[in-house]
Amino acid sequence: MRGSADPPPPKDVDTTTPSFARVYDYFLGGKDNFEVDRAVGDKVLALVPEASVVAQGNRTAIERAVRYLAGEVGIDQFVDIGSGLPTTSNVHQFATAVNPRAHVVYVDNDPIVLAHGRALLAEDGVATVIQADLLQPEKIFESPELRALIDLSRPVAIILAAIIHHVPDEQDPRAVVRRLHDFVAPGSHFVLTHLHDSGDDPSLNEAKRLIQRDLGGSIFRSPEQIRSFLDGLEILEPGVVPVTAWRPNGPSGELEHPLHTQMVAALARRN
Repeated sequence: MRGSADPPPPKDVDTTTPSFARVYDYFLGGKDNFEVDRAVGDKVLALVPEASVVAQGNRTAIERAVRYLAGEVGIDQFVDIGSGLPTTSNVHQFATAVNPRAHVVYVDNDPIVLAHGRALLAEDGVATVIQADLLQPEKIFESPELRALIDLSRPVAIILAAIIHHVPDEQDPRAVVRRLHDFVAPGSHFVLTHLHDSGDDPSLNEAKRLIQRDLGGSIFRSPEQIRSFLDGLEILEPGVVPVTAWRPNGPSGELEHPLHTQMVAALARRN
């Protein structure tokens, strides 16, 4: 889809192996990706041209959740773990559009996210990006950069967008999410999106195999498994549903392609 030569990559960025964050950026029409990422993206799009719609639907569901939390709930602190690359629309823009006092910390373990994020996040005092790993939450929440923007004695919104499906079962993703509860105050909310296994569909199976093989650890899980990641929290309406059906601005339309059920969203509160 793009034929121009890539610019020199940031230092310490591996451009020989595809990155889920960069393929996702490609699906969103971004520019922070490389030939190896576009090759995988193009293979997926050749099998299922609607794949980019799912990426866009995921982003829209996150926008709806953040706007709801910042506007109606009044939360003004967001921690986006596994944030991926900055795009043309980001969590801090969604939040500050309805709550000018909002602050956002982006967290990712990919060095390219840190390199691009710090260059693009020009809103001084509104947002920052730190390099840390979901599996080491103490390093996230003890970070001086996070503490400078986030008051952990008050409610926080934790964004887990398309990240838990990279945690294999042997690392106990349920426990990984549960550990995050210990770092946030009552009244905090968790936004979760996750790849969903809606059953055997020949039109999707090859694309799913490609994603799992080339992007490493992208696990499609059942609704029951995904719901269990929010144990100990109150799951708010409408529950765990496809991203295109999560609180749409208008009436929920038909899911016109089976792929549209392959990513689900949920919002939960720590009481």
